[in-house]
Amino acid sequence: MFDLRPVGYVIGLLVATLGAMMLFPFLADLIEGDGNWPVFLKCALITGLAGGALALACANGVTGGLTIQQSFLLTTGVWVTLPFFGALPFMLGAPGASLTDAYFEAMSGLTTTGSTVFVGLDQMPAGTLLWRGILQWLGGLGIVIVAMIFLPVMKVGGMQYFRSEGFDTLGKILPRALDISTGLIRIYLGLTVACAATYFALGMTSFEAIVHAMTTISTGGFSTSDKSFSLFIGPAEYASAAFMLLASMPFIRFVQLTAGHWQPLWRDIQVRAYIRWNAYAIAAITAYEILDRGAPFFTTLRETTFNVVTIFSGTGYTSVDIGLWGPFPFMVVIMVGMIGGCTASTGCSIKIFRYLILFEAIKTQLRRILSPNAVHPVRLEGRQVSEDIINSVIVLFSAFIVTFGVVAVFLSFTGLNSKTALTAAWTSVFNIGPAFGPSVGPTGAMDAFPWPAKWAMSFGMLAGRLELLSVFVLVVPKFWKA
Repeated sequence: MFDLRPVGYVIGLLVATLGAMMLFPFLADLIEGDGNWPVFLKCALITGLAGGALALACANGVTGGLTIQQSFLLTTGVWVTLPFFGALPFMLGAPGASLTDAYFEAMSGLTTTGSTVFVGLDQMPAGTLLWRGILQWLGGLGIVIVAMIFLPVMKVGGMQYFRSEGFDTLGKILPRALDISTGLIRIYLGLTVACAATYFALGMTSFEAIVHAMTTISTGGFSTSDKSFSLFIGPAEYASAAFMLLASMPFIRFVQLTAGHWQPLWRDIQVRAYIRWNAYAIAAITAYEILDRGAPFFTTLRETTFNVVTIFSGTGYTSVDIGLWGPFPFMVVIMVGMIGGCTASTGCSIKIFRYLILFEAIKTQLRRILSPNAVHPVRLEGRQVSEDIINSVIVLFSAFIVTFGVVAVFLSFTGLNSKTALTAAWTSVFNIGPAFGPSVGPTGAMDAFPWPAKWAMSFGMLAGRLELLSVFVLVVPKFWKA
């Protein structure tokens, strides 16, 4: 049995940090004169003390870096534990949610999925709305660090492809994490401030701008209103699309950009493919809407650009009812949601680099069929892709498909109709946000879902955000004997 104290120590520190972050919504409610402020103060004390006690209890076990087993346990343990504490303000204060609903909302926030079970957001205290934004902002930053530091070491879904980028941290994860995190936090903060300033300049209130900036850069999608982004139609949609695109690109490229190296950003095959595929989807839907319904060009282009980018990136804002676009646009939206952004970004889903590797592997296999005696290595950007990377990518694709199917079937057993079950599984496993169907409320909330469906979706959000394999390995008996 391996030592759990290093894992407990890190989780304790993160829980204590989460408690400290509760002071911001406490101040927001206090300034507004809302009676909800004692809740956040109480939750901050509970969370801070619990996290501090855990960290102190495990501090004597921190002697060096984390092992592979500890890394797997830490990544899953963090995303299982933090939502329990993040849910406390939702249960003890407004909106007075049950454990199921509060945990669902906190999990959706920290995994930056953006699905919600809350209605009446326009009447909720400012602190509650700010807390939802903070959860997503923290989750977005956390997933970038996990993708840059832990997943390449654990060889999850082809992430070892990026170990040559200088982030091979096996055996010394924590010290290296501090070095990498510093640059990422600066970029993350800078993008958030720039986004908030842009939103404010385009007509949002300062509070709306701050919360939406947090949920845009984290590609989370929580809003301050039940109407989501439909309150801000116009130039704000284009600005939001631009920031969602930036947030879906590799953050390490922005670190290099601030150091004066702009070439790596544009030379990154992920970045070029991501921009190109977004453009293809926007053009296809815009053309369809104009030719099929005679829709006005500029309005259609604006609506399509915003709503395609928000689904492609996994943000999950809505400004129109995508379900009314017609069957072809709806299928395009479903497909782009299953692609997602770039690796080491806040973007969701399978990630575009895995599709690039898969397509190259398919092309290579076709060449092998035509020329069985020739040597055809799989290459991406001129670099040979090893067989273990190809295999792990194929395994991850298979895991996503199987998990999506299992969650969809389970959701149908809870009483949801087929369209609702399929899109709810899609939105949770791929961390997208909206779902469609008769069981989804007019505001997009899933409050009417049965409680087993909400727990199944919470599991889907967790597993999908952590690339599935890093969660599933924990149920393998050999893992605990290593």
